[in-house]
This record gives sequence, C-alpha cells and structure tokens, in this order.
Amino acid sequence: MKKIPLSKPARETKITIVGAGPVGALLAVILGRKGYNINLLESRSDSRQHDIYQGKSINIALSDRGWLALESVGIAEQVRQAAIPMKKRVIHTIDGTITEQAYGKDDQAIWSVSRAGINEQLLDLAEKEASVELHFEKRLTKVDFNTAATSFSFDTPQSKGHIEVDADYTFGADGAFSKVRRLAQETPRFSYSQSYMPHSYIELSIPGNENETGDARFKMEKEALHIWPRKDFMLIALPNPDGSFTCTLFLNYESNNKAEHSFSNLKDRNSVASFFNENFADAMPLLENPVDDFMAKSANPLFLVNVDPWVINNTVALIGDAAHAMVPFYGQGMNCGFEDCRELGELIDEYQGEWPEIFPAYQKQRKINADAITELARRNFIEMSELSADSNFQLQKKIEAKFHQLHPELWVPLYSMVTFCPYLPYSQALKIGDQQKIIMAQIMQIPDIDKCWQDEFIYLKLQQLVQKHFKKEENKNV
Repeated sequence: MKKIPLSKPARETKITIVGAGPVGALLAVILGRKGYNINLLESRSDSRQHDIYQGKSINIALSDRGWLALESVGIAEQVRQAAIPMKKRVIHTIDGTITEQAYGKDDQAIWSVSRAGINEQLLDLAEKEASVELHFEKRLTKVDFNTAATSFSFDTPQSKGHIEVDADYTFGADGAFSKVRRLAQETPRFSYSQSYMPHSYIELSIPGNENETGDARFKMEKEALHIWPRKDFMLIALPNPDGSFTCTLFLNYESNNKAEHSFSNLKDRNSVASFFNENFADAMPLLENPVDDFMAKSANPLFLVNVDPWVINNTVALIGDAAHAMVPFYGQGMNCGFEDCRELGELIDEYQGEWPEIFPAYQKQRKINADAITELARRNFIEMSELSADSNFQLQKKIEAKFHQLHPELWVPLYSMVTFCPYLPYSQALKIGDQQKIIMAQIMQIPDIDKCWQDEFIYLKLQQLVQKHFKKEENKNV
C-alpha cells in the first residue's frame, strides 16, 4: 500500500529558527541543505559586524560529538585551523605542585575554539544556502504554538516596528534564557523547572607574552586545560590562539559562615587580594588585574533547566540550550546542542520528511540523553574542584587507563565515553559509568592498592568483576 505523505515537500515547507547562535546557525545549514525554506532570526546584531560576545567567554570546549556534527556539514577542518587541542588536565595544587592527567589516549583531546569564530563560520555557511534567510536585530514577541507563526519587533536607528513570520514549523534555538521556552510555559501541560547551583562565576584573563610568537606567547602549557582545584571552588584556564588564557573562577555565591569564601563575603579589596594570594599564589603573577576584575564584575549564576515536552503540538520545538541548559563542568553544552542538530537531520532522512513522525522521535531520542549529560555535568564539578587533586582519585584514573589499554572491549573510562565516543548515547555512558563506579570502589579497597596497583592480579580481579557484572546484566535482560 502506497504511503500517503503527511507533510509538504521540503521545497514548500517554511521553518522559522529563533536564535542565530552556533546551534541555530548549524540547524539552519542542515535544514537548508534538505531543501526547507528557512528564516533564521536573531535578537542581537550580526556578530560578524559587531562584538556581541563582549564580556563572555571567548572560547569553548569542542569534543568529538561536536566535531562529528561539523563534519556532517563540511566545516570541521576550517574550524580546526583556529582550534587548540587540550590533551590533558594540568592540576595546580595550593602548594604549587603541578600534576597532569591525560584526557584520553594517543592524540585524543578536547579543543579550545573561539565562540565568536565558530558562530561566524556557521553563519557564513548558512548564508550560502539559497533557501536560508538571515535576519538580525529582530526580537521575538509572540509564538502561536498551534500554527508556528511568530511575531518580532525591531528598533534600529533606521527603522522601528513589528513583523509577522508565517511558518509550518518553528524551532527555539535561542539559548539558556530562551524566549520561546518562556512563552511555551503558557501552554497546557508544559513542565518546566530551573535549579541553581550554589556556585556562580566570573571570568578573568591571563594575557600572552608580548613580543613573542608561536608557543612562546603562552605563559603556561599550551595544549592543556589548567585547573586550580580548591574543593568548594576552583579556577580553570583555557588557551586562546593569541597566547592568552580565558580563566573562569567558580565560587559559592553566598555562605552562612563568614569564614567560608563566597562572592557575598568577598567585598573589599583587601579580602579579595588575600583570597587570591592564599589560594592561587602561582597564578597571581600570570593573571591580569584579578583583584580589579573581581571587584568590577558581577557574578554570573549557574543553573540547570529541565523541560517536558520539547515539542509542542508537533509545530514548535526546542533545541540546544533552550531545551537543556546545563552547567559547564563537562564541556558538553554546545556539543550536545550540535548533536541535537545532527541527529535531527538523520531523523528527517529516516522518516522521509514526515514531521508528525520526526518530532516525537526527536523528543524521545534526545531528551533522555540531554538529561543524562546534564546530570553528569552537575556531578563533574566535584571531580574537577575536589577529586582531581586527590591522590586516590588520580590512582584510580591510572588503574582505569591501564585496564582500558589491556581490555578496551571491556572498559572505556566514563570521560572517554562522553568525550571521545560520539556514537554512544549519553544515557548509555551514564549507565555504564555508574556500574564502573561500583566496580572501582571494590578495587580501591584492596589493601595497599597504592603499592600494588601495577601488579597483574589487580587487573585479573578487575576483569573478573567486570565479566561477572556483565553476566548479571545479561541475565536481567533475558
């Protein structure tokens, strides 16, 4: 029996994308190449002509999931030319000792890329698509969740007014503070929750060495993510191509105990200076005016968003941070958003453009995985700020890495599953990682593990535990 199409052909289908950040721009490219008529609208100015990222992080971490999405639209190599591989963590302890932890094996790395640069490259790519139109300085005012029609206002020196945009479907790709999501909260049976972490953050900077070229411009190890873990707070630094490092200080916003450090407790120059000198002594000669920056900047909150459904009436959908804003401690926010776009493109092909089938599949496939990486990102603050400097934790990572080398078919460390296994769903990585945690807890209880960790019996024991666990899981599923 011949299937009767439920949706219009792509060339007759109009799609609105609200938000022209990296996720919105990538989505426009993917949908435009499938023949859909795309209106991509952004409330801010065109970042290629104005610095809209002033005051925000100038670099972000890109890993294999993000690269896979960029490869799918043929822009990966172009982006890679201005990216810096970070092959390891460099841990700066409070006494100045430095240790290193490789992120993966061989040349596996996460990459420091320019937020503005990747956005602009994707906008250039979108603009080349004949069926994509870009519109800037258009502020969303209304969404019709039945028809996908949207309304926008504009107020520029040249003109002022409103426009109505008709569409068959609309995507909210407008980030963590999504207006589409906010308007969706007025629709029936839309669940929304937002939870704040106790921590907030400000950004600081380490400038490059003046009058130097190449790697000499960098004041620290270039191909690394630097971490100053201090249990309840931490400083991190990511390299930029110009030799500078973008630094982020994560610190409790407030505390009940005046003896505990927090943004609310550190109000005068003397206390701020003492805080930096006591906790980041080796970074002080490198940081550019950290006390002045701390005093001048307002702390930014860290929050997680959970919404359900992502798709309303099979006409309006959320994607990227609009659907799953997460904390930055796994470096997967943009990677997850890019994966949303790539997998949506694959679902369009799988369901042959039938949106009544595509949207439910998108919701089912992506939400469970976004929920998983959101949880992992929340947990990873403890690993970065506290455990990364702990000798037992470092030893556990060494044992896992060696066992992975011996038996890659039995064990892939959680970080590698999330970062370097782009076809493994986040939800599977979370499930396997929780199982690995139970197994490693038993291994770390072996007497004198710090002295015998390289002995063969440790890895035979680990192999037995893993195989026993797998067998138990197989029996559960029979």
